[in-house]
Amino acid sequence: MKITFNGAAQVVTGSCHLIETGRTKFLLDCGMFQGKEELEDLNPKFTFDPREIDFVILSHGHLDHCGRLPYLVKRGFRGKIFATPGTIDISRLILMDSAQVQEEHLKTENRKRLREGKELKELLYTLDDVFDTFDHFRPVGYYQWYEVNGIRFKFYNAGHILCSEFVELEIEGKRLIFSGDIGNHGKPLIRDPEKPPKGDIVLIETTYANRRHRSFEDSVKEFKEAILKTFERGGVVLIPTFALERAQDILYILRKMYDDGELPECKVFLDSPLAISITQTFRRHPECLEEEVLKEFKRRDLFSFPYLKFTRTVRESMKINDVKERAIIIAGNGMCTGGRILHHLKHRLWDEKNTIIFVGFQAEGTTGRKIIEGAKKVKVFNELIAVKSEVYTINGFSSHADQLQIVEWLEGALKPDSKLVFVHGEASVMKKFKPIVEEKFGVEPIIPELYQTVEFH
Repeated sequence: MKITFNGAAQVVTGSCHLIETGRTKFLLDCGMFQGKEELEDLNPKFTFDPREIDFVILSHGHLDHCGRLPYLVKRGFRGKIFATPGTIDISRLILMDSAQVQEEHLKTENRKRLREGKELKELLYTLDDVFDTFDHFRPVGYYQWYEVNGIRFKFYNAGHILCSEFVELEIEGKRLIFSGDIGNHGKPLIRDPEKPPKGDIVLIETTYANRRHRSFEDSVKEFKEAILKTFERGGVVLIPTFALERAQDILYILRKMYDDGELPECKVFLDSPLAISITQTFRRHPECLEEEVLKEFKRRDLFSFPYLKFTRTVRESMKINDVKERAIIIAGNGMCTGGRILHHLKHRLWDEKNTIIFVGFQAEGTTGRKIIEGAKKVKVFNELIAVKSEVYTINGFSSHADQLQIVEWLEGALKPDSKLVFVHGEASVMKKFKPIVEEKFGVEPIIPELYQTVEFH
């Protein structure tokens, strides 16, 4: 068996791993590179012919795990894409949004490149390619063995986002465990990740393998304090958020604050059409929710309260600019590389009365990363905007496991003779995590480079 790492190799993006056996070729995920331009330029590159890929196993619906599926189909892939029903529903929304965002972004980018005398870029895929991709999805439930081309696999709850999974595979007499993304414990809406079975080969994500998360309870406390302090000085709170999971977590927390009398009268905007649609998907997949939350859902809508307004249209979004104080604006995208949050940054970031709260991972090279690292100014729509708003980074809301949680998960997955591979993490993080794993488990991890092939005998 050979594995070639077509993404998520010493970076936290582009998850795509080619598995080759004597009988078949298949992919674990087929995600999009995001962040730096040089990473995004890798999106059209595969080490394989998509026409030769027999099937895909998809761990969850984040863009960096599913985002190149339409490009795979466009290039001739004709196999099946296996995922849980909830992951399929989410991926449909994510991919449609991705196609539309790409088209809008490319028009602007190519006008700029034309003026600079540079070669124009082509769309990675269109909305039509996304619709073609839908025909390839095949739903598979948790805990059911499924066999295709001599490969057996089973899904377990990864606890990362709604209906996410990690995968146990039986391949040529070996057991491979692919973590996908492992979830953070104690999140309010979905169940904690399950313990994995033992594996001969284990691919583990390492996004936050260098740090400990603050507890969810402490994070909520800081979140509340940030809102109240901002309102006291007559400001507005900006929350750049991922449309999937983080937006729903924030809505749930605000709803609880409202119920408990902790949220002063204000205006709350969910300014993301994608997040609004995904919130509806949560309502359609109660089987993936934590049991206590499910009981609450039967009594009331947990994503709605009187101060909240969903703003789908551009016109509604623009009208938010008229609100000068005591407002919370939840807008995509989460890393401030695009989406409606950019308009709000342009109008609000320079005002010291306001606050920006980061509740998710900020990849290298993104505007969000620059802000949390202390940049005095950032470029928004080719205009330098001063960073004078108060900045909070609250990592307890993360959907990724921290170092201790990853180690705990590995305790279940590793045997003395297991082969361990680090994926989906920055090189500096993997370097720090390596000696911890070696001391704890006596296993020397493999840290593949992008497009490297590793053989397992």
